[in-house]
Amino acid sequence: QVQLVESGGGLVQAGGSLRLSCAASGSNFRVNAMAYYRQAPGKQRELVASITSGGSTDYADSVKGRFTISTDNAKSTVYLQMNSLKPEDTAVYYCNADIMRYPFGNLDAWGQGTLVTVSS
Repeated sequence: QVQLVESGGGLVQAGGSLRLSCAASGSNFRVNAMAYYRQAPGKQRELVASITSGGSTDYADSVKGRFTISTDNAKSTVYLQMNSLKPEDTAVYYCNADIMRYPFGNLDAWGQGTLVTVSS
């Protein structure tokens, strides 16, 4: 079994910064890609940023230039550095990972979610 454990959410004023972390734990697995999604009240879940095991990244237009996604492959951990936060960034942020489990195959794993609240 592979689990994703998130940390780092909280309350911050507009213009501030937060860093989210998500660590994959278990045995006999390899992480192919990791990503952060977010879901604001009354809205659909949306992709915020993603990163492959090779380091290729992609960002939602709304966060480009403000958020940075990175990984520590040795620790199977992904980080989301969020700067210049805006009230519209308020949401529950979910970590997602595309995982290869040996010998079972691919797994789409989700973290428990962490709340980010940006006050104006």
